[in-house]
Amino acid sequence: EKFQKLRNEIWELTGKFKRRDKIRETIRGIENSIKGFLVPGMLFEKLGFRYFGPIDGHDLPLLVRTLRDISTINGPTMLHVATTKGKGYSPAEDDAFKYHGVGKFDKTTGMASSRKNDLPSYTEVFGDCMLELAEKDKNVVAITAAMCSGTGLVEFSEKHPERFFDVGIAEAHATCFAGGLAAEGIRPYVAIYSTFLQRAYDQIIHDLAIQNLPVVICMDRAGLVGDDGPTHHGVFDIAYLSTVPNLTLAAPKDGNELRAMLHHTLEHHTRGIIAIRYPRDVVPSPMTDEIDTIQWGTWEWLTEPGKVVLLAVGTMVTHALDAAERLAQKGIDVSVVNARFVKPFDNMKLEQIRRDARVIVTVEEGAQRGGFGQAIAEYLLSSGYNGKFKPLAIPDSFVTHGSRAQLLKDVGLDADGIFRSIDSFIATEMNSGPIALDRVILRSPGGLKLKNALRSVE
Repeated sequence: EKFQKLRNEIWELTGKFKRRDKIRETIRGIENSIKGFLVPGMLFEKLGFRYFGPIDGHDLPLLVRTLRDISTINGPTMLHVATTKGKGYSPAEDDAFKYHGVGKFDKTTGMASSRKNDLPSYTEVFGDCMLELAEKDKNVVAITAAMCSGTGLVEFSEKHPERFFDVGIAEAHATCFAGGLAAEGIRPYVAIYSTFLQRAYDQIIHDLAIQNLPVVICMDRAGLVGDDGPTHHGVFDIAYLSTVPNLTLAAPKDGNELRAMLHHTLEHHTRGIIAIRYPRDVVPSPMTDEIDTIQWGTWEWLTEPGKVVLLAVGTMVTHALDAAERLAQKGIDVSVVNARFVKPFDNMKLEQIRRDARVIVTVEEGAQRGGFGQAIAEYLLSSGYNGKFKPLAIPDSFVTHGSRAQLLKDVGLDADGIFRSIDSFIATEMNSGPIALDRVILRSPGGLKLKNALRSVE
């Protein structure tokens, strides 16, 4: 403040001299020379900014006072604030990467809370699988945008440094770069959080899809991520990718299916984008030694086909199966389909379901507007479906912070929420008039009575 006041007084004083322009030019040169020697901000001064700092960003009184002082200056101003990541907590100061984004941990030891089981995370499965693919094909490369650790690529980067590219916080460049590599016969796998892939939407369309280039996009943190909150929830990718031609969108139900999909992309993928979405969570079942094989582009019946069909996408499969078991205890027979390919649909199975099912429910861990459920509804409407349909998805609002389990419960996408939604939907439809639900209620005596009553109103 004192320096600024003195500077202004000198500037006003020199204005009284006849050769004021020459004097001021000389003074400005002296000031810049001193700053260039003492101050690291001359680059900003050259660009027309008034530079101040660096100051200690942890000294709040100093920070507030400085901000108040420079707020009186006319023109663009640059304040350089120096901070230490994790200041005051030695484990965080010693390992900035580990403590960049953390869940619950022991404050005394700095160790993360232990897992409930020994199952790997989807991220770990992806990282291990990338090592397998790299051994199979020397043209496999991994690309990420400042998310090496978060996407499980640390070991890959250490074993294959010449085939690993961290482009920094530049998702658009990562995607466009992958397209260039693919055009030259390289096999790029782009690992980016679902929420940040939104930044590369233009490149996905213009630089990959239009060229029909074989690029695999691996979307970590798809769905609800938990404590990172609304900025990190990956809930829009189904909606924004489903509109893009030359793109296949897949969602594995578990770690083994993720591994199978990744191996398939290496062995059979020659044209177009493949985008695979998976959550920030542990896999629901143990990994097997053998690599599963899947028929690309197909859905999977997980139970016998029936009159009430639940189409579950990716992470929702496990919850859908649990909900179906609970509904069976009430005498409601629900068939579960692993709708692992969101785009394009498995048209053969979908047509079979449209023809035979009386009630169709979709469940996805993504935004309802523009999502999988709405696409299925469009198909059913255009094909003259006469049964009942209900989509279950994340509502049209930003989901807050919280554990993943709590957030799934809040939006009705855990097993209990799916159970209640289907149970209530069927009960409401039956009370509103004939619904032709014969063979929906199969097991309990009460269910048999209800089944006969339904037949009587058909």
